[in-house]
Amino acid sequence: MTEEKSLNFIEEIVEDDLEAGKYKNIVTRFPPEPNGYLHMGHATAICLNFGLTKKYGGYTNLRFDDTNPTTEETEYVESIKDDVRWLGFEWKNELYASDYFDTLYGYAVKLISKGLAYVDDSSSDVMAKEKGTPTEPGVDNEFRKRTVEENLRLFEEMKAGKYKDGERVLRAKIDMTHVNMLMRDPIMYRIKHAHHHRTGDKWCIYPLYDFAHGQSDSIENITHSICTLEFIPHRELYNWYIEKLEIFPSKQYEFARRNLSFTVMSKRKLLQLVNEKFVSGWDDPRMPTISAYRRRGYTAEAIRDFCERVGIAKRENVADISLLEFCVREHLNKIAVRRMVVLNPLKIVITNYKDTNYTNKANYTNGENTNYTNKKNGEILEIEDNVENDTLQTTNNKIQTRGVPFSNELYIEREDFMENPPKKYFRLFPGGMVRLKGAYIIKCDEVIKDAAGNVTELHCTYIPESHSGHDSSGIKVKGTIHWVSVPHAETAELRLYDRLFKVEDPSSEEGDFKTYINPDSLQIITAYIEPSLKDALPNTSYQFIRKGYFYLDKDSKPGKLVFNRTVGLRDSWAASSK
Repeated sequence: MTEEKSLNFIEEIVEDDLEAGKYKNIVTRFPPEPNGYLHMGHATAICLNFGLTKKYGGYTNLRFDDTNPTTEETEYVESIKDDVRWLGFEWKNELYASDYFDTLYGYAVKLISKGLAYVDDSSSDVMAKEKGTPTEPGVDNEFRKRTVEENLRLFEEMKAGKYKDGERVLRAKIDMTHVNMLMRDPIMYRIKHAHHHRTGDKWCIYPLYDFAHGQSDSIENITHSICTLEFIPHRELYNWYIEKLEIFPSKQYEFARRNLSFTVMSKRKLLQLVNEKFVSGWDDPRMPTISAYRRRGYTAEAIRDFCERVGIAKRENVADISLLEFCVREHLNKIAVRRMVVLNPLKIVITNYKDTNYTNKANYTNGENTNYTNKKNGEILEIEDNVENDTLQTTNNKIQTRGVPFSNELYIEREDFMENPPKKYFRLFPGGMVRLKGAYIIKCDEVIKDAAGNVTELHCTYIPESHSGHDSSGIKVKGTIHWVSVPHAETAELRLYDRLFKVEDPSSEEGDFKTYINPDSLQIITAYIEPSLKDALPNTSYQFIRKGYFYLDKDSKPGKLVFNRTVGLRDSWAASSK
């Protein structure tokens, strides 16, 4: 019997509301500000908002909070839409806070007419001083006594562009002695003569977030407005505006922000990394943005799994990036296509493998009839693509294979040979035997060195009867290593990514967070790849056998392949930190 998964506290609220008959269906929204790229914290909010309406019925709106024209760009809008869709979700309505500028202006006029808002000419310094402190009440100023008629006229003049930026603001008239400082006559509108990415130059006054947010929720009949914990103090103001305007009573609920170890989640800090060239851009695979994860080769399924495993909490915490990598690794193990790639080559020559042994049994590319005679004849071995992936099956229910050329000259990893090995070393050493993946058992007969004593080449013999899958040699070996045929090998650039920062929580450390950047977060090497990878496909995950999971980068072009390491086969960081 399957154990039923417990509900998070947001789900409990939703179920109670539905059971009480408050709503027939729930309506949520994902409301990003288009001033940067989405990161892993946003992924949590996306999965929560869209997940609720998928589970309980209803729909989710995508609403862009575009009330600050100086920081918002269409580029960010398009990237956000791409990220949400890539994560596997689709919104019912694509909306913008700017859609409601006329309505919000009308709401402001309504509050002025009720005597609940006024135009203030004070400077920002004076307003800050009059607002008081958390332990001292604020004080009223002279402008708070303006008449409704005067406030309506001044607000209309603000809208008409009569005043300069910062010359006047519209404030709600609540209580300058309120214990919650956000309730001490908060600013509703400020003057900003700036071109808006959607409304152009129609407006020169723009609503602040606290005034636009709740009213936008109400206009859309949002039943559950889900925010992060820093908005708890804002909830009282959210409710005040809705009550005084007598509009649909959307309700705000808060959950803990998702932080991730060994990175930063502040848009401001991420923008610093981009602008100061610590990374190549918002989608640099070391960044915690969704577009960066996509470029690196993370899967949407893995990110959704991670968000589900971490869950929704009421207290902030730092999620371990190792858990995210575990989710990625677990999914890629099922779907990644296996290929052989040598990163640090050591050449071996199989001295008893003669040209007369070579046969051309199959091709090694995707359906092409390729003959190796133009380079060097060689045997072609059939090697499985991925035994874990049920989709890689042939019509007769056998695992899909590919042809891999084999010759008497091979590259193996340098680390797969030791001249003086310790006990229980099962790879290659002088006099030792090892199996070549999908091929034969070989024995190391001679070690060739240069004048400085460095190993440059190994001479080996192979056991003809030991062909993988058809082994009649009776020889048992414990080690299996991967390889690439020297005359058939192609080259590719591999970008090996690691943690962007050296410390778990760089934002909490003393000094500039950028001083904790990991100088070894990117290593670029040239590797030798089996020839089938010459036709590597975009949006396809590859496991380079024994080396990790890789993904074709957008910088790739014919004749110059570039692969990003998505994640290693195991958590090497944890091992190296012990």
